[in-house]
Amino acid sequence: MDRFQVARVGSIKTKLAAVFAFSAIAVPIAAGADVDRITVERANGKPLAVFDADRALGASIDGGAQGEAAAMFRSANLVAMRRSSFQRLAYRLRSELANEAWHWSSEGSWSDAMHSQGYWTGDAQADTHGLVTFGYRLPRRGNTIDQANDDGYSRLDDGDPASFWKSNPYLDPHFSKEAPARPQWAVVELPRRMPIDAIRLAWKHPYARGYAVQYWVGADEYEGRWHDFPQGVVADGHGGTVTLRIAKTSVATKFVRILLQQSSNTSDAPGNDIRDQLGFAIGEISLGTMNASGKLTDVIRHGAERHRQTLVYVSSTDPWHRANDRDAETEQPSFEALAKSGVIQKTPIMVPAGLNFDTPENAVAELRYLTAHHILFDRVELGEEPDGAMISAPDYAALYLEFARRLHASFPQVAIGGPSLQDGVADTWLDPDPDESWTSQFFKYLKSHDGLDQLGFFSFELFPFDNLCGSVPEKLLRRSAVIDTIFQRLKEDGVPRSIPWVITEYGFSAFAGRAMVEMPSALLNADMIADFLERGGSAAYLYGYPPDELLDGDLPCSGKGNMMLWEMDEHGTPRWAMPSFYAAQMMNPAWAAPGRNTLFQATTTLKDGRGRALVTAYPLLRADGTWSLLIVNRGTADVTAKVAFKSVAAAANSPLRVLQYSARQYAWDARLGHPSLDLPPEERTVPSWKADLALPGLSLTVVSGAGPPAEALE
Repeated sequence: MDRFQVARVGSIKTKLAAVFAFSAIAVPIAAGADVDRITVERANGKPLAVFDADRALGASIDGGAQGEAAAMFRSANLVAMRRSSFQRLAYRLRSELANEAWHWSSEGSWSDAMHSQGYWTGDAQADTHGLVTFGYRLPRRGNTIDQANDDGYSRLDDGDPASFWKSNPYLDPHFSKEAPARPQWAVVELPRRMPIDAIRLAWKHPYARGYAVQYWVGADEYEGRWHDFPQGVVADGHGGTVTLRIAKTSVATKFVRILLQQSSNTSDAPGNDIRDQLGFAIGEISLGTMNASGKLTDVIRHGAERHRQTLVYVSSTDPWHRANDRDAETEQPSFEALAKSGVIQKTPIMVPAGLNFDTPENAVAELRYLTAHHILFDRVELGEEPDGAMISAPDYAALYLEFARRLHASFPQVAIGGPSLQDGVADTWLDPDPDESWTSQFFKYLKSHDGLDQLGFFSFELFPFDNLCGSVPEKLLRRSAVIDTIFQRLKEDGVPRSIPWVITEYGFSAFAGRAMVEMPSALLNADMIADFLERGGSAAYLYGYPPDELLDGDLPCSGKGNMMLWEMDEHGTPRWAMPSFYAAQMMNPAWAAPGRNTLFQATTTLKDGRGRALVTAYPLLRADGTWSLLIVNRGTADVTAKVAFKSVAAAANSPLRVLQYSARQYAWDARLGHPSLDLPPEERTVPSWKADLALPGLSLTVVSGAGPPAEALE
């Protein structure tokens, strides 16, 4: 699914109870409304976390299909984006999801310059021009599907005798220095369990001298093992086209794997580029049953189009490509345009470097370009969503170490990290390793190869709900359990807490739907990220920074929506501020002011029938010495909050500022396709912390002002 055209694809937490007392504000509370006691306190004698708001709260920008990335730079869009409070940006790399190489500059050099092909390295000194850069399709692609436009196809069953898949040469010991070479593989997914006893392989150079044809036995893709076909192990392959009877009696299976173990290290390509000799290359795969006369009945569908071929997945892909492989449907905003437009402010940004489908030489040149052109960056994220691309954790880790060490040789002070998982919980696929966790396998590889020092931060994306149908308030309450699960798994997976944890994209869901344009989506963003920071998270970047339009959900019950700060009208002009826009402003600067913010614990008392907190609260002591309390009423009923600091009395007369956002400010009209009510948060003043605070159902509130010294709290 295209996670970028839709609005992109929950606690070991003690919920904050605060005991501030607020004076009643002018929001009427229904008679008999529930009362919640919020108590602000220390956790085990100390604060929970400390963070800098301008570093911790940011937004992400991404590539798009044709025209989408360039549209970001329309003057009206730039004005809307500048109205947000985000100082930090994370640049996302859509070309990685498309299985494509990224030309971050239109100027550079080819390894085979005479034919404008080979391996591309951008020019670090070039003065680039233009609003966008592009991804380039890989002629040696092995995957049928991808997570961008999903309009590519595998060369392993495209029916073209001249095309072929080739694995990534950078996984060979020549580059990785890991001996023996990491095995590579190609997996065929049949539409159902089918009888298989024969295979035809049209080898290219370099072919496999040693390989095994295997079938999967298991309850599903996550529980099972690979078994060699009885006659499927080859130790003396000679290339060419071979037809093998791999079983005397057919075996019923849904998945067949060609495990490639020893390369011929041969090449028929002109020139002397060592990369042409490294890895494995297969032209076409046929699979099925063989009759007595030796005829193979092929069950694979062959076609040069994603929906006309049987699904194939591969371990890696050679980033070799040509000038004419530019994909107009994979745009990335250019660094130059971002800097000149003001989208990139004076603060450093987090930049990506291609890894899964690119070269370390191009990554090094990119950082040199940014340095030469005075574009500030402080973190470099290598690759994007390798778990979603079915790349094995050890293969990604091997590439990661190679790229990171090359980059650190030139930029020793830059924080380099990854792996940008598509979710905090990442399990391996068709992997017989008893350790089913992708993340655990990644860290085991780094440790066993003395590479933990190369990981400057750990990154993942957070979109807690795939299905947008059903009760959105119920999803708000489930959010805490989602974060609990993620943090527990990351602990079990061995992710060190000594390095920063970064959410490089977050939002309600990776898929479009009406929930994204309704009030609870903004509440979820604020609640989720405050919870993340409370647990020690380093930074989080909201997805949906540029203005956008409505998209249909993947299910009829999803409705229309999108993840965006601003909705555009029919003329493409940003017109309506979305709840996420106002929630972001309430997070920063209303709640977390620039500079040092110290996050304390709070506990709340109201629970639903399943023991889930209906109100969550997050108290900050800000750099200027004032207190700020973020309160999320996740229930649908109005609540009166009584707030207090534990073991210390707040001043009786200390006016406080209250910002509140609820259904009194915003209402979505699905018939119109835009809000019917779209007002900013309401601002009031209350006399002191001792007053009652009215919290409408499904509301976001920030209360700020002077309070007791932190050392007085228990």
